[in-house]
Amino acid sequence: MRKLLARLYNGTSTTSKVFRFFMLIVDIAAISFFIATAMMPFQDWILKVDLAIAAFFSLDLLARLWIAPAKGKFLVSWGTLLDIVIIATLIAPIFLNDLLFLRVLRTLRLLTSHHIVRDLRTYSDFFKHNEKIIYSTLNLSVFIFFMSSLVFVLQHKVNDQINNYVDALYYTVTTLTTTGFGDIILHGNTGKLLSIFIMVFGISLFLNLVQNLFRRKNNKVDVTCQECGLSRHEPDAVCCKHCGENIHIPNDGEVRAQI
Repeated sequence: MRKLLARLYNGTSTTSKVFRFFMLIVDIAAISFFIATAMMPFQDWILKVDLAIAAFFSLDLLARLWIAPAKGKFLVSWGTLLDIVIIATLIAPIFLNDLLFLRVLRTLRLLTSHHIVRDLRTYSDFFKHNEKIIYSTLNLSVFIFFMSSLVFVLQHKVNDQINNYVDALYYTVTTLTTTGFGDIILHGNTGKLLSIFIMVFGISLFLNLVQNLFRRKNNKVDVTCQECGLSRHEPDAVCCKHCGENIHIPNDGEVRAQI
């Protein structure tokens, strides 16, 4: 059984690829569910789905732990700790009444989107050629949804302008883009500090996305020169324009002459 699981999670066969693709679909569906239910009042059917997802994630985590060559290192890795936190937030509603903060933690599952995109590179040329843009978009999306959840949790009891998750999302986006309509403001010192954090870090992530979009438009590729470290080159380059060293840019089978 252990060898079978190891082949499914790490193998290169068609069966292994189908299995990993199925796991990706489940992860995407779970993330979509977390985002959607963050905007809805809590209901019994949501708890049932939460428990089903928790059971699935738990089995997946135990399977990966079983086949891990270094179990101690696996247990203290960032991805494993994040999975444990997410599973705990899915089970905790059985014992706790206050669910809002749990929803904030649950949106951290969006961080696994990086893993999803990394795996999707093997299935789609689109993900392979637009990886930096997708990562920048994901970073910005994770930030927006997480900060919106945090704004809602911290402000909904003290701020009559924040009545639901959509209000919090609206405030986060207008603040991040520095539009600042002023129809919603956060109360107290905590609200002011949260607004500053959204503006400073949010605009940085937004500018990073714009930068990668322009880089993609310039049609340059990311291949690091082993001699001088220059990482941006023309797609048909044979040598590094900075130091003249030969570089090897993947070109889908086309052969270029080397100097």
